[in-house]
This record gives sequence, structure tokens and C-alpha cells, in this order.
Amino acid sequence: MEPRRGVMASGLLLLLSVFGAGLCNTRRPGDVLDPEVAGVSVHLEHSFEFDDSVRYKKRGTLLWRPGRENSLTLSQMQLTEDERVKLRDMAGTDGLYRIRIPRKLGSESSTLDYVSSFVRICALVESHLSDVITVNTDVSGNIIGVSIVTIPGSCNGAEVEDVDLEVFNTTVHLMQPVLAAAPETAAFIERLEHEQAQKAKNPQEQKSFIAKYWMYIVPIVIFLMMSGAQDPNGGSGGSGGGGR
Repeated sequence: MEPRRGVMASGLLLLLSVFGAGLCNTRRPGDVLDPEVAGVSVHLEHSFEFDDSVRYKKRGTLLWRPGRENSLTLSQMQLTEDERVKLRDMAGTDGLYRIRIPRKLGSESSTLDYVSSFVRICALVESHLSDVITVNTDVSGNIIGVSIVTIPGSCNGAEVEDVDLEVFNTTVHLMQPVLAAAPETAAFIERLEHEQAQKAKNPQEQKSFIAKYWMYIVPIVIFLMMSGAQDPNGGSGGSGGGGR
């Protein structure tokens, strides 16, 4: 009897585990993940050549997770031995190290528009591949600019070991525009309508300035008229007396 109970219990546990796994994994093959969960990616490319020509190769992948986290991460590959030797040799030629990324996130087309930036190779080598990459976007999420700086950013001719040029030590930043506060037009219109409604209830307040204060204005006007009036004869006599 006991062995039979054990077999039944094991079978029940197996059924529950399979059923529970089916409930948890509700995403079917071919379903598209929410961009806010999976994120959108874009390739980061770099170029450094002796003849100052531009030949971009993949350096890594930028992954942007919009939404609440709004994070930008970079996964990048280790430099090959030939690339490390090339960087060290170019450090004394005052060459340029260039990077670029497509303007539109998540695009794989070969005819894309790019934004680019550059630093001096000597600064990148002497920083031991420590750089800061900043990606600027507009309010729609389209990339409008990219910049790269090294830490430190000077070229002093320091010797750098091969082991210091194996992996990039990169910090990435995402810069998005901050929307300005919108004017409170709704509150202003509501207050204006309230004032107009109050004036409609009290017609006395709609009187003009003169209608309200005529009893003060009339005496002032009469006083000015009386003080401004002059006697023509008196004025002539005064002038004649001065001549004598």
C-alpha cells in the first residue's frame, strides 16, 4: 500500500510542475517582446587607420531599455593582437580614433545615416582605453548626436603595455531633452470664466470709471475751470503799468 501511495504522489507532483511551467511560459515562439522589456539595440563601430582613411568595424552593441529604467548599456568585444599593436604604433602619429552609430535605434540597414565623433589615438592609448561615450536623442527617441572623450584626455608620450589595451573601459550616458513646464492655460481660462460669471451676476460692477466716480470728478473739473479763467482787462493794465 505504501509504495502505491508514493508512486501516486510522485505523479501528482510531476503533473503540477508541468502545468505550472505551462502557465509561467505564456510567450509562444515567434511572439515579439515588448521593446521596454527587450530593449532596442544599435551597433557601435570604430575606425583607426594609418593613412587617415575611414574603415569602420564593429566595436560593440549599445542596448537601450526605454521606459521606467531608461538605461543604456554597452557590450563590446576584446581587441585583437593586431589591433592593439596598430593602436600603439598610431599613438605617435597623432592619428584619430573615430566612432559612429546609426541615427535610428534598432535599424540594420546598410544605407543608414550615422552620427560620429573622434578623439586622438594617443589620448585613447594613454588612458588605457578608458573612454566616456554620450548618446544624445530627441523627444522621439531618434539619435541626434554622439560624443567620445578619454579619461585622462592628454597625450604625454607615456609607454603603455600590451595588457592595458585588451579591453575597453567604457562609461556610457544617455542624454534626452527635458520637456519644459507647460503654461497653465486651462486654469487661467477657468479663472477668467469665473470672473466673467461674477460680473454677470453683479451688473453694478460693470459701470464705467466715470459712472462710478462722477461725484469726485465734477468738483475737480469746476475748480480747474474757475482757476484757469483770467480777466483780459486786468492783464492789459498790468502790462501798461510796467511800461511807465
